[in-house]
Amino acid sequence: MNIDKAHALIRDVPDFPKPGIVFKDIAPLLQDATAWKLVTEAMAEAIAAWRPDVLVGIESRGFLFAAPIAYQLGTGLGLVRKPGKLPFNVLRQEYSLEYGTDAIEMHTDAVRRGQRVVVVDDVLATGGTAAACGDLVAQAGGDVVGYAFMIELGFLNGRAKLPTDAPTFSLFDY
Repeated sequence: MNIDKAHALIRDVPDFPKPGIVFKDIAPLLQDATAWKLVTEAMAEAIAAWRPDVLVGIESRGFLFAAPIAYQLGTGLGLVRKPGKLPFNVLRQEYSLEYGTDAIEMHTDAVRRGQRVVVVDDVLATGGTAAACGDLVAQAGGDVVGYAFMIELGFLNGRAKLPTDAPTFSLFDY
């Protein structure tokens, strides 16, 4: 299997979660062991060049990529979750949505001062969550050295919300 065949496993689901949205469903790709391995290896290769100490995965589908990539690269793994889901002391970052605000949290010890951190998620859409995650890493004293996504929805221009001093990688662009 090549990366194009893995890409072809991502299916469009129209009108999910609401009318007018075309959801990129990665379940078929995850169900194919060869495709999932190929995608995580391709992402790991890009991330390795940034020499991270820790990968920070964003709930929940970001965990599916950050965990195997961290294992492959021999880095630590920090988790970023919705409020109230983490059992220890947390840092919290609110961010703007089109209508209102949301928030994410990370354990205070998920990243240590001076560590090189890569933020990992499945999809870069509007960029708000990933940018907020970068802010959490900065609060903890870490240095974001890159952002990595399996999918980028370029038409939403989420990359523009991310800092320009850290590179952004996406495997598949829509």
